[in-house]
Amino acid sequence: MGMDNNKLENEIKKIKARNAKVELDKKWETSWTRRLCICVLTYVVVVIYSFTIQRVSNVFLSSLVPVIGFTLSTLSLGFVRKIWEKRIR
Repeated sequence: MGMDNNKLENEIKKIKARNAKVELDKKWETSWTRRLCICVLTYVVVVIYSFTIQRVSNVFLSSLVPVIGFTLSTLSLGFVRKIWEKRIR
């Protein structure tokens, strides 16, 4: 019977840890930190793009700007998220 209690306690601990992670994920997805980072990073990409390719009027090339901005924001937000998580916990 002692083994069953240990298993049950371990399962409860796992569920609590998972729930805490899910709650943190929800907070991150709706946080102003995340939104602001996406805005800033997208803006930086557009500014750099504008200075670099300012004379090109190719629609296909211009359409890459939001894609590049979004991609860079998702790549770099992992680092920002770790800092944010430390402050939240």
